[in-house]
Parts: sequence; C-alpha cells; structure tokens
Amino acid sequence: MSFRYRLNPAPSQETVLRDHCGHARYTWNLAVEQHSHWHPGRTSAPGYLEQCRQLTQARAEHPWLAAGSQTVQQQALRDFTQAMAAFYDPGNPAGRPSWRKAGRDEGFRIVGRGRQWDVRRVSRKVGEVWVPKAGWVRFRWSRTVPPDAKSYRVTLDRAGRWHVAFAVIPAPVPAPGNGQTVGIDRGVAVSAALSNGQPLHCPALGAPERARLRRLQRKLARATRGSNRRRRIKHAIARLRAREADRRKDWAEKVSTGIARRFDLIRVEDLKIKNMTRSAKGTRGDPGRNVRAKAGLNRGILGSGWGLLVRRLEEKAPGRVEKISPAFTSQRCSACGRVDRGSRESQAVFRCTACGFACNADVNAAINIAAGHPTHLPIPLHARGGDGVARPVNREPQLLLHPG
Repeated sequence: MSFRYRLNPAPSQETVLRDHCGHARYTWNLAVEQHSHWHPGRTSAPGYLEQCRQLTQARAEHPWLAAGSQTVQQQALRDFTQAMAAFYDPGNPAGRPSWRKAGRDEGFRIVGRGRQWDVRRVSRKVGEVWVPKAGWVRFRWSRTVPPDAKSYRVTLDRAGRWHVAFAVIPAPVPAPGNGQTVGIDRGVAVSAALSNGQPLHCPALGAPERARLRRLQRKLARATRGSNRRRRIKHAIARLRAREADRRKDWAEKVSTGIARRFDLIRVEDLKIKNMTRSAKGTRGDPGRNVRAKAGLNRGILGSGWGLLVRRLEEKAPGRVEKISPAFTSQRCSACGRVDRGSRESQAVFRCTACGFACNADVNAAINIAAGHPTHLPIPLHARGGDGVARPVNREPQLLLHPG
C-alpha cells in the first residue's frame, strides 16, 4: 500500500520531474526490448547487474541521459527485474512487462531514505520531499507520512496532477471478534449489496458532468489530430475521468474499512472481472453481437469498482476474505434452497417459485454468498423428481453420446 499526497512542484522543478519520468520510461523500454528478443534456445537476456553496466556506458555516450539522475534510471531497471520475477512466479503470476507510453505512464521511483531522499514538514498543511536534481519539492500534508517509509514514487496523471506516494505495509484492520459473517453481492445497479440488507452505491459523475463529458467527446471526435484544441479537450476529459476515479477510490477505501471493522468473515463471489469486461466486437470475419450494449455493461462493471473493493478488503482484512463460486447465487432461494431461474422476476425482485419467499434480488444473492454453498451441486437422479432443494431445476437428463 502507499500513502499518496498531492505534489506541488515549482515550474523549474516540474521540468526536472518530467525529465526523470522520460528517463525512467526510456530505460524501462530498453529493458523490455532486450527481453523481447529472447526465445527458447537463445542465450538469456542480461540481468540487472549487466543492464546497470550497459546503462553506465550509455550515460557516457549520451549527454542528455547523463544529465538525468542515475538513481532514477537504475531504479527503473530494478523495477523491471522485479516485474519479470513476478511474471515467472508460478505461485502468483503477473502479466508480462510491456512498453510504457509517454503521456500515459509517467512516473519514477526513489529508494534509500536518508541517502537519496528525505521528507520534512514545514507547516500545518505543507510538507517537502527531497527529489534528486530537483531539491525540496512541496506537497500537501493531508496526513502524517509513515516514519517507516523506505521509498516513494512520483507520478503524473493524465489530468496533469503530480502525486507522491510513500510505500509502506500498513497494519491490518483488527477483527471485531463478534463471529459475524457477511456476504457481498456485486452488481451494476447496486454496486455492492450486503447480506444484512445494506445497499452500497459507488459514486459516479453527476448528470451535468456526464452531459459535459459527452459534449467534450463529440468535440474531440471533430478536433484535428495534433492540434492545441485537441490537446485542451483531452485534458478536460482527463480531469473529469480523474474526478470520477477519485470518487470511486474514496468510496472503496471507506466501505472496505467499515466492512473490515464490522465483520469477522467476509465472503465475496469469485468473479473473473477481466473476462467479464472483455470486448464483444469480435473480428472482421466474425463480428460480435450487441456490441454497444456489451460496451455499456462493461463500463458499468468497471465504474462500480468491483475489483478495487475486493482488493482493498483483502489488504485490510488478510485471511478473513473468502471467495465463493458465483454459480446459482442469484437463482437460489436463501430461505428454502431451491434453485430456479424463474424465481428471479426482475433485476431487483426475487420471488421463490417453491416457498413464495420474496426479497430484494441482490440481498438474496448476498445471503447465499454469506452461507458459502458448495461449488458443485449434486446431480439429480430423476428427470424432475426429488424436492428440488439445493440443486437446479433441470430438464430431462440426456445421455452423452460418444463417437464410434
């Protein structure tokens, strides 16, 4: 986790920070290019120490690179080495390190507190952090900087805002010890519904802000590429997007802290969000169907902060978050256990076809998640026999025919 603060560099300092971002991105991309040429049978790509030696040679040959901070450039290589180690980690694999793009991936990291950097407070609302080549850079002291921070990262977002984030491992939120279990059902209309009946809505842009965003997007489509007008419009859109993202992050932080403090065990659905939000465009030869509707659903899912909420819960309540299979959680009656898709009358209403139990559909699913039903349901022995409890209402059983 990182404690992030708004950075306020002077114009001369901002020039230095932009140079650091460019040098870190350039060094990272060189490492990506080196490893992209490797394939089975070829000699392995150079490691961190060899890359540092190559960096020293490059700094001697290129004055513009030597003018930058060697600490920033070497740290970019170290970050790349750690990213490759995570990529090859079988226990917790991550994505392969990819190219960084100007305007999108702007940032650098500094380590070595006391030697390369330090932080101090100059007034009630202002603090300063030491950045190589830039000196003391001011930031807004919104909360106390953790004394055990060993490194920090400076970033520039698309809205033009500078931030400094101090990396620390915070203490987990203590369990209340009341033995209560909560289930969380995530949706679009209701971002998260708790099994105790509490609905949670992730804040988004208001109606005037959405209307302004649509106007700006139409203007962007008509603006000439490379023009100053297009740059200003993109900046205005980025500011609206950043405002929406800030609200979503603030909501996830407050909600995750509240849930971790109130419940001992937290159960959520094991959703594959990346697969769920995959584009439905298809290919030229095999185009997709209902592409616009699927795109709207994807925006709703991503705007509800599903992944962010669960990730912060796992970080604040380690060992107390369980992921449950999402199979039939929305079709199962939380009162009698019957599974029937016909019980879901609408997006918001659940009415059991067996016992008549009626409840909000999201809350009913959250109760099933809190109960932690087994992943695999028993196979029915008869076509439509039995009591239909704790299993789906299936059609006539079919024999599996195997070819010849």
